[in-house]
Amino acid sequence: MARSTSKDAQDLFRALWSSYSATPTNLKIIDLYVIFAVFTALIQVVYVALVGSFPFNSFLSGVLSCVGTAVLAVCLRIQVNKENKEFKDLAPERAFADFVLCNVVLHLVIMNFLG
Repeated sequence: MARSTSKDAQDLFRALWSSYSATPTNLKIIDLYVIFAVFTALIQVVYVALVGSFPFNSFLSGVLSCVGTAVLAVCLRIQVNKENKEFKDLAPERAFADFVLCNVVLHLVIMNFLG
């Protein structure tokens, strides 16, 4: 029974990888950016768990900055994806401008939170 589950999992990962290889390059770049932002947030959480959270505002600002940036990048990915019919009238340049403006606002709030 465990062997078939392992084989099913391998087949699933192969199918996911083959369908992801057909993804356009600009979406793959956004995916890498999201992974980087989440990984950076995880590194900060591990650091606080090991060392301590003395400047707690700095920790919260860093993690919220990473998570907020990742969320905004996912929104950009949804808007730029050509297969998404909901945003077909939205130009990619407009979506990127929205992404940049929201990041500026996010980081202004983060800098204000730092004090």
